[in-house]
Amino acid sequence: MTVSVMIVDDHPMWRDGVARDLGEHGFDVRATAADVDSAVRVATTVTPDVVLMDLNLGEQSGVDAIRSITGQLDGTRVLVLSASGEHADVLEAVKAGASGYLVKSASVTELVDAVRRTADGDPVFTAGLAGMVLGEYRRMAETPSGGDPPPQLTQREQDVLRFVAKGLTARQIADRLVISHRTVENHVQSTLRKLQLHNRVELARYAIEHGLDQEQE
Repeated sequence: MTVSVMIVDDHPMWRDGVARDLGEHGFDVRATAADVDSAVRVATTVTPDVVLMDLNLGEQSGVDAIRSITGQLDGTRVLVLSASGEHADVLEAVKAGASGYLVKSASVTELVDAVRRTADGDPVFTAGLAGMVLGEYRRMAETPSGGDPPPQLTQREQDVLRFVAKGLTARQIADRLVISHRTVENHVQSTLRKLQLHNRVELARYAIEHGLDQEQE
C-alpha cells in the first residue's frame, strides 16, 4: 500500500528536495506547506498518512501545527524532521502528539525507513533520542498519582506492551515472542482499545507510567 505524505518546511529548496526524494522512493507526496496555518488547513483536506514536520516555521512553531493536526486527524501521524536535536524540542513535540523525531542530518535511506515505520505506527527517533524521551516519562512517573485501577491486560498483551515501550517494531516483537507479525498487531490494537489510546507512542508512555516496561520476574 502506498504511503501518502505531506511535507511542512519553510525553506522551499529543502521542502522540494525532500518531496522529490520521497516521490522517487514510491511515496505519494500529496502536498507541501510552509507555515502553521497552511499546514493545518491543507492536512485536514488531503489527510495524509504521515506529515513530515519541521519545528522552526519562521516566527511560528511546528508544535502548534502538530497539536492541531493530531487533534483533528486520528489516522494521520506526524514525524518531526528538524535541524534541532535539543531535548526540550523533542519532548515538546512528542507531548504535542508527534510519533517520532528525526534530525535533518539523517540520510535519505534513514528518512525513507522512518516515514514507512511511522506510517506503520512505530515510534521513530534519531539514535539517542528515544531513550531520552522514555527516560523523561519514567522520571515523570516516579510519583504515582491516584485514580481508577488500569484496565486488565492479558499476559501476552503485557509482553507486547513491554517491547513496544522499548521501541521495538512489530516484526522485532514477533521474533522475540515467536508469534506472527499479524498477531502482534492484533495485540497492539486490542491494548489500544482497552486503554483508550491512539498510537504506540502513547502506549509506551502508559507502560512507563504504570511500570509495565520492566522485565517480569
